[in-house]
Order: sequence, then structure tokens, then C-alpha cells
Amino acid sequence: MSGFFIGIDVGGTNLKAGLTDETGRLLAAARRPLDFRGEETFAADLADLAAEVLSTAGAVPGDAEGVGIGLPGAVSGGEVLYTTNIPLERTDLAALFRRRLDLPVLLGNDADCAAVGEYFQGAGRGLRDFVVLTLGTGLGAGIILDGRLRGGESSSEAGHMVLHAGGEPCPCGRRGCWEQYASATALIRRTEAAMAAHPESALCRLAEEAGGVDGRTPFLAAEAGDETALAVCRASVEELAEGTASLINILRPEAVAFGGGVAGAPEHLLLEPLRRRVGALCFSRHGGRATRILRAELGNDAGVIGAALLGRVI
Repeated sequence: MSGFFIGIDVGGTNLKAGLTDETGRLLAAARRPLDFRGEETFAADLADLAAEVLSTAGAVPGDAEGVGIGLPGAVSGGEVLYTTNIPLERTDLAALFRRRLDLPVLLGNDADCAAVGEYFQGAGRGLRDFVVLTLGTGLGAGIILDGRLRGGESSSEAGHMVLHAGGEPCPCGRRGCWEQYASATALIRRTEAAMAAHPESALCRLAEEAGGVDGRTPFLAAEAGDETALAVCRASVEELAEGTASLINILRPEAVAFGGGVAGAPEHLLLEPLRRRVGALCFSRHGGRATRILRAELGNDAGVIGAALLGRVI
């Protein structure tokens, strides 16, 4: 057995690993809770998980071409510059990993890994210029141009382009960043503000039944015809469209795919109005390449598959 690739996705609460072939087809998977007890122990946990997923498929380390690790933060080569959910900074994670399992190691930002996964096995199949936007706590962007990932030190931070000068403060230190208006966090904040202003709204009842507000709340209420929820959805689509159109006007990709929990909203409440609004805002309405707006297809497998195949696009 040979030609295997291992991908590991470092999430907020779990570590997920997958074994793929060279096309990104997922052959085996394993996961364990994230239990950070220091950088060396963390690297050992990652290596042990990689060995576990190999064993699940009846393979040994010599069958693997290498390991890719996707993390929420910034990376350069084999070094983690910082992460947003575990205390790693200026850490040579690749070297620590190889002390336990001697395989080539590549690191990637989690949004970049999602883009690579979708490029090979999801919404980006057959494309050369492709962008994935992930709507979560923040707004991540993975960009592939002419079949190559803009990753590592060149990784995109599109969520931190300013949409509203002097607007909402952002943890990055600027004000008015796109992710403060178009992420899942922003959607929840907008929903809570609408609930406070309209306590009669179905939003309040749904949130009470669910034990709180999440990214699904406004879409569920909008499906039921609640006008307050519909207004929240329209405002969110508008903010998402403004930034997406700017990104498209700069990059002119063949397609932009949206991932994350919010992207699972009903088509007629999210992607259909988003397509109409982005089409009206983009320069392509005057001619040239028209970018397609798609839903990401791989869900939680995107990061694992993309991490495994990082070496194919860098």
C-alpha cells in the first residue's frame, strides 16, 4: 500500500484525522478530544492520531507520503505563528511532530485547508480559480488561483478588509472589518438586537425553545414568515454581498463557495438573494467572467481532506 496522505484538522474542541488517496478520496478517519497540555504533548497527540488513522486502514507510516495539519491561525512553513484557540506562538510544530512520527509535515490555515478540500473533492472540482469563504466565529477565506493556494505567509485575511470605516471594533485592532458584519457571530449579534427591539417576534420564542440563539435561529423564524427575522436575514445577506463583490472584483475567480453552519441556510433565504445582489454589485455585469456563488459540499470533511492534500497546491 502506498500513495496515502494524512490530514489533521485542529478544531475548537476536537482533533480530526483522515487518510486519503491522491485525489482526496477519504479512506479512513479518526478523532479525539482536544486536550492541550503544552506544545510537545500536543504534537505527540497529533502524531498518535495520525498513526491511529493509518492503523485503521491497515497501513503503516511508510505507506504515507506525508501529513498536513490545518489550524485556526497563521502558519509559515512548519511553524505556527499563532493560533486562536490554543496557546501556540512561534512554535516549530513540524519538528515536534517528527520526534514522534517521522513523516514530512505541512501546516495550513484552516480556511485554506477547507478551500483545498473543496477544490479537489467538493464545490471546486474542475476549477482553476476558486475561493471558499467560511462563516463561523470569524470569516475565513481560502484562495486558489491558477491551481495554486495562496497559503502560508500569503494566506488571505479577507475577513479583515474594512467594510464600514470607523465601524464595529474588531479583535484585530481595526474597526469596521467585514467579519464584524458577515460572520456567524455577527449574525447572532444582529439577531439578539432584533429580539430586544421586537420581543413579540418569533425569534424570541424559537430562541427560548432552543435554549439560546445560534446561526440557524433567524432562518428558522424567517421560514415561518416572521418579518423581524426576514429583516435580519436581508441585512446579513447585504453585508455578505458587499464584501463578496469586492473580493470578486479583485480576484475574478470562477466560483466562490460558502461553508460553515450559516451556509446551510435555506437557498431562498441565503444563496439566491446573495447571487442576485452580488451579480448587481460585481463589475462583471459590464462584461468579463461572471463568478458563480455556490454552497460548499464537504462539511466537516473539507478541512481534513484539504490538509492531506496541501502539498499538491503549494
